Amino acid sequence: MLFTSLASYTVHWLFTMANKPKPHLLHQGTAAALQSSAKRARTMSSTSESSSSSFMDAFGNYANYLNNLNEKRERVVKASRDITMNSKKVIFQVHRISKDNRDEVLDKAEKDLAAVTEQYMLKLVKELQGTDFWKLRRAYSPGVQEYVEAATFCKFCRTGTLLNLDEINATLLPLSEPSVEPLQINVLDYLLGLADLTGELMRLAIGRISDGELEYAKKICQFVRDIYRELTLIVPYMDDSSDMKTKMDTMLQSVVKIENGI
Repeated sequence: MLFTSLASYTVHWLFTMANKPKPHLLHQGTAAALQSSAKRARTMSSTSESSSSSFMDAFGNYANYLNNLNEKRERVVKASRDITMNSKKVIFQVHRISKDNRDEVLDKAEKDLAAVTEQYMLKLVKELQGTDFWKLRRAYSPGVQEYVEAATFCKFCRTGTLLNLDEINATLLPLSEPSVEPLQINVLDYLLGLADLTGELMRLAIGRISDGELEYAKKICQFVRDIYRELTLIVPYMDDSSDMKTKMDTMLQSVVKIENGI
């Protein structure tokens, strides 16, 4: 009976030992699992690093683009200020006109206007040619409007006619390189500059009235009326007309002042 029990225990022990995991095999399986896990970790890390690198590259490109755009905007703003300042000088020169020095004053004003075109408008053209002008329009619009005002003022005092947009843009074409899209003054800035012109014409008319040139003042008055009448037909259809609506009120006041002076 004892031998039977011992034999039974012996068989059970042998069976248990036969099915017990071998230490060296256990270590081999664990090592293989760890290697596979490390390999997957390295793969995921490499993919993550690649994705992070691509993101950083894209972010760096966007940052460089914005930095370059801001630097260009600063240069454009400065060019616009220079155009504004020197265009005002042309306008002041025209206001020195009288019946005795008309040709002399206009010759000087036209020479000064040509200098504004060849020096300061040239800088603006070089900055903006070949680019999307509308992205920086707010930066250069004030200078362009003042330039339009000076150019149209000179033309009216010389010929009594209006300098149109195509004529102004034709003077800018030689400033651009033939291989790139040239800077052209847009319709909105032209009309805004034209609205400002009426204020200068009102001051000119008042001056001519004080000098006894009533017929010339009447001619100016009719010209301002025509501009005002035509713009009242256009403004309601303009998308960005907030500035123009304000200037239309000022323009009407200019017409009234001339009429009262006459």
